[in-house]
Amino acid sequence: MIWSGLIEHWFKRRSRAMWTVVITVGLLGGVGLTGAFAEVSQPLFPSARGEQCVEPVDVMRRDHFEFLKHQRDKTVHKGIRTPRHSLVGCIDCHADKDTQGRFVPVNAKGQFCQSCHAYAAVKIDCFSCHAARPTERVSQSP
Repeated sequence: MIWSGLIEHWFKRRSRAMWTVVITVGLLGGVGLTGAFAEVSQPLFPSARGEQCVEPVDVMRRDHFEFLKHQRDKTVHKGIRTPRHSLVGCIDCHADKDTQGRFVPVNAKGQFCQSCHAYAAVKIDCFSCHAARPTERVSQSP
């Protein structure tokens, strides 16, 4: 009740001209913001090299970080390594190649991980420790 009295008192003290300015600025600012939101680009999803993902696409988009954390815990705490939800498996399948045939890091601009995480405004720190591209396997045989 006290707040409503204070707000009513504040409104009564403001002039009609000031409210016209406030509303006009608000409307113009809103138009500017609408234009800014319209320019947000959708994430890119370069095609993967595998036949199908280890989980349905909608599940992976929603829960991939849970799978990765669970896999990390099994590997680090129990020593169990399985390929199903491993970060290496994701990178092996989703890393794209450049025009020279070299793998591009999945966290590079426009690539699989970075594109979606930038769109969702989520920081990825996996690659501060883990490789962001598949290892180029060099054959030791003649």
